[in-house]
Amino acid sequence: MKSDSKTVLITGAARRIGAVTAQLFHAAGYNLIIHYNRSAAAADKLCEQFNAQRADSCLLVQSDLNDMAGLDKIVDLVQSVGRLDVLINNASSFYPTPLENCDEQQWDDLIASNLKGPFFLSQKLAPMLIKAQGAIVNISDMHARQALRNHPIYTVAKAGNIAMTKSMALDLGPNVRVNSVAPGAILWPEHEEDDTDKQDSVLSKVPMGRLGTESDIAETAFFLAVNATYMTGQTIAVDGGSSNSL
Repeated sequence: MKSDSKTVLITGAARRIGAVTAQLFHAAGYNLIIHYNRSAAAADKLCEQFNAQRADSCLLVQSDLNDMAGLDKIVDLVQSVGRLDVLINNASSFYPTPLENCDEQQWDDLIASNLKGPFFLSQKLAPMLIKAQGAIVNISDMHARQALRNHPIYTVAKAGNIAMTKSMALDLGPNVRVNSVAPGAILWPEHEEDDTDKQDSVLSKVPMGRLGTESDIAETAFFLAVNATYMTGQTIAVDGGSSNSL
C-alpha cells in the first residue's frame, strides 16, 4: 500500500454499513484498511475485490475491539502503512438487555464495542490523524438521544459515543475534525429479521415510511469525513425523521 495515497480505516467493515462505506471511499480513490472480528470470509472477499480493481489498495486486520491488545494490533498495521487520513468507528454490538436481567458481562461487551474501543482507538491513532489534518467519524444511533426500551446498556453506550464525539472535537481541533452519524431504522438487527410485528411497529413511527439504506449512512459518513470542512463535534441524524416524531 502506497503511503502517499489517502487512507481510511473502517472498523467492522466486512459487512452491512461498514462494507458499503468502504466501497464509497474506495471509489473515491482512498486506500482502505478494513477491520473485522469474526466475518473473515466476507472481509477476504471484499478486500480481494478492491485489490482487483486497484492493486495494493486494501489491507485487512482482524481483532477484537473489546481487547486493548486488539486495538494495538490495528494501530501497528496503520503505523506500518505510514498514513491515516480518516478513521470510521463503525463496529458495534447490539442486542437487548432488559433492565431486570442484564449483567456485567453484557455491560462490558456493549460499552467496549460502542464506546471504549472507539475512544482508545481514536486516542492511539490521533497523532497520525493530526499529521494528516484528518477526520474521525463515529457511528452512533438515534437511540443515543431517545432511549430504546429493553436496551438500557446500548443506549448508555451510544449516548457516551456522542459525548465522546463532542469532547474529542474540542481536544483534537483544529487539526482533526470529529463528527458522528446517528442512524435510525436502516437494517433490521439479525436477531429481529423475522419479527414482522416489530418491524411494522418501527416503520409506523418513521415519517418517511420505509427503512433507510446502508448508502444513506455511508454517504453521510463520507460527507463528514471529506466535504464538511467546517463541521466538528456534530451528530447528524439519518433516521427518516424518526427523531422528530418522538
